[in-house]
Amino acid sequence: MYRWIWPVVIGIAAAGLSGGSPAGADTDRSGLPEALDTILGDSRMEGGAASVVVADAASGEVLYQRQPTSRLMPASTTKLPTSAAAMEILGPDHTFTTDVLATGRRQGSVLNGDLYLRGTGDPTALAKDYDALAADLAESGVTRVNGRLLADDTRFDSVRLGRSWAADDESSYYEAQISALSVAPDTDYDTGTVIVQVAPGAAAGEEPVVSVTPKTEYVDIDVRATTVGSGGANDLTVEREHGANTITVSGTTPVGGSGAKEWVTVWEPTGYAAAVFRDALAAHGVKVTGPTRLGRATPEGARRLASHDSMPLKDLLIPFMKLSNNMHAEVLTKAMGHKVSGAGRWGAGLAAVSGYLKGVGVDTGKLRQVDGSGLSRMNNIPAGQLAKLLLAVRGEPWYADWYRSLPVACDPDRFVGGTLRTRMCGTPAALNARAKTGSLTGASGLSGYVTDAGGRELVYSIVLNNYLASSVKPLEDAIVVTLAKSTADEAVLVKPGSARGAERDGDLECSWRKPAEC
Repeated sequence: MYRWIWPVVIGIAAAGLSGGSPAGADTDRSGLPEALDTILGDSRMEGGAASVVVADAASGEVLYQRQPTSRLMPASTTKLPTSAAAMEILGPDHTFTTDVLATGRRQGSVLNGDLYLRGTGDPTALAKDYDALAADLAESGVTRVNGRLLADDTRFDSVRLGRSWAADDESSYYEAQISALSVAPDTDYDTGTVIVQVAPGAAAGEEPVVSVTPKTEYVDIDVRATTVGSGGANDLTVEREHGANTITVSGTTPVGGSGAKEWVTVWEPTGYAAAVFRDALAAHGVKVTGPTRLGRATPEGARRLASHDSMPLKDLLIPFMKLSNNMHAEVLTKAMGHKVSGAGRWGAGLAAVSGYLKGVGVDTGKLRQVDGSGLSRMNNIPAGQLAKLLLAVRGEPWYADWYRSLPVACDPDRFVGGTLRTRMCGTPAALNARAKTGSLTGASGLSGYVTDAGGRELVYSIVLNNYLASSVKPLEDAIVVTLAKSTADEAVLVKPGSARGAERDGDLECSWRKPAEC
């Protein structure tokens, strides 16, 4: 570690975010540009591209910029504009409602006519919530429905996967299909997935024991795996077939071993929700005589028999942003589209996000956003525009709730530290820096806020692309820790460490690995 000490220059004009020198602001005499240039000169970025901006949060003065207008893949830092726009357009108190409705007549305990399950996009709906809906219907005295169960997911369109999402990730929990009706298997709210638990058999040669959460026959389990002797390989694969709900378990697991636990997406989440609800009805003694049908709009004038509301958006932001939940981002995008234009589709939602960004001074002509989460490699956002957003939202009435949703460096609580909970520990950035992380192969990002050693709040946006190193997270951390250790008068360079302290599995952030053990 070493320092640059320069005389303080009074009355420096703020540098613009739309251009400027390719590296630091020429007027800075603290040594900060030299320090950050040194970090970005690390061999791990050889041949790569970096767009980086640091600004004073209070004044907006740009303290450092490197290619601020370069459009790079932002990965999950795309969730910053999505979440901010959602807070403004939907509102902090917005909830998603799931209703049970009917149009037929009631005769004693018999409901003559179809039963409708209508969703508005709740990404946090659990099996127990569908069970509560079924219990409410049963408690009203209904024991039989002489009709069909119709699942109404028409609040959103029928396009289930985003633009240019990777086909080989289709069964992975972070790329679940998007519907206005779905089920989450856990309180991380990984909507559109089931949890498959594989335990070894009691003896070598036996078939492993497989269980599914929630318990449902909507998915079929094809076990091709084998239990091997103690000390053998634990080499299990759990994947869903394309276009079907058959989940294949293959490989080996040793006696007494840990087995496997995988979150796997379902094909057609509307049917998943309907199946879970139908099972809940049966468990509460309510028989539906007709078949289940999907995608049917609820008629005007239908009577509401039971209802469930999600947590408000300001609370939903916690699992969404802390754990970088892709599906929450896409649900919110379609919900914004429905709110603004009556169309629950990606195009309408992205237009709504763009409208918000323009309103706060972000130049949307200099970026491309094609989904809400950052899964698509077609997203291109320069650090300069992300920094503008981070500065602008500080004046919003909902800023405190939004700021609270950002992961906190080195806080071990998953719902506080989130995807930063193992990073920057033992440094002045620990429990100080807040930021949204981002990771794709060859793309990494970190954008947020940190307080420097002099008590000054800084905004930073770091977008790194096209590198071949296993991880550049240590470079991001070094930049933020350097900011945390420095003052307005004196920059303190912190050299990048190894990947061990930032990411233990190449360039995949914690949110890409389940169970979330990092």
